[in-house]
Amino acid sequence: MTDAFSRCHPVLNFFYFAVVLGFTMFIQHPVYLAVSFVAATAYSFLLNGWEKTLKQSFLLTLPGLLIVALLNPMFNHYGVTMLYYVKSSGNWITLEALVYGVVLGAVMFVVIQWFSCYNTVMTSDKFIYLFGRIIPAMSLMLSMALRFVPHFMAQLKVIRNGQKCVGMDVSNGKWFKKIRYALNMVSILVTWALENAIETADSMKSRGYGLRGRTAFSIYRFNRRDKLLGTMLVGLCVIFGYGCYRGAAFAQYNPRILLAGFTVFGRVPKQSCSPLLAAVTFVSFGVFCFLPLILDLCEESAMKKSRSHVQGEMAVTYRKIYEDMEGEAR
Repeated sequence: MTDAFSRCHPVLNFFYFAVVLGFTMFIQHPVYLAVSFVAATAYSFLLNGWEKTLKQSFLLTLPGLLIVALLNPMFNHYGVTMLYYVKSSGNWITLEALVYGVVLGAVMFVVIQWFSCYNTVMTSDKFIYLFGRIIPAMSLMLSMALRFVPHFMAQLKVIRNGQKCVGMDVSNGKWFKKIRYALNMVSILVTWALENAIETADSMKSRGYGLRGRTAFSIYRFNRRDKLLGTMLVGLCVIFGYGCYRGAAFAQYNPRILLAGFTVFGRVPKQSCSPLLAAVTFVSFGVFCFLPLILDLCEESAMKKSRSHVQGEMAVTYRKIYEDMEGEAR
């Protein structure tokens, strides 16, 4: 599904995901992670549908989050708040290590959510449009790598359907035959991948890809809406970037939990900024993360108003036609 933000200029798409992924990966404040998580999940619902999001994201990445959250306090014993004593190892499980494990798992989970949205919005043609002239070989390799998994899964389905027709699928025969059939399908898939890579390279070379002075057709134009949206993105980025610079994103989990804008166990971090600046930073970051959803809602509302206006005009026109026809009949 394509939304309003996907139809914006590729520069804005790439800038948005670069900022939101960068802040999500390197800022470990729970408020930022919670806002980023809600925005990523909502945007993934919009782009991929709630069934696919729940199936591919939650069922696959949520166990990883739990594993990271539980393993961290098992191997790291920093912190001053003791929770449980493990007799076999002679170590304490601390609250700080447990909370930091949850934070690390949440970072991994949210980043995967954002990358699922990135793969839908930033298509290969957009990526090549942005970096084709700067790093032509690298941009082609990255665009092929980004579409590697979905493209190969589609081809694997084609290969498996062909193997089913001749009775050589992994669901047929005993274990040894199943293994042999699976290896045969993998061999076919790898051979197809190598041939496809060679054909792509030859095709791009014959078209003069990467040569100096080569022109390229582009359907992307930086219009008035893109300028307005770009100004909003940069403005919000400057606001919460300044707030983070002033300490609004400070988070410490060793030896005690200290969070900017909050009092944890009666302690306030020295690097903390004013509550007003922290609130402004949180709100601006939230608006930045939810901006694609806001843009889509605004476009949908405008479309509904336009449809109702057109329907009203059509009703008036048809009524006038009927009145004229009745007048002529009299």
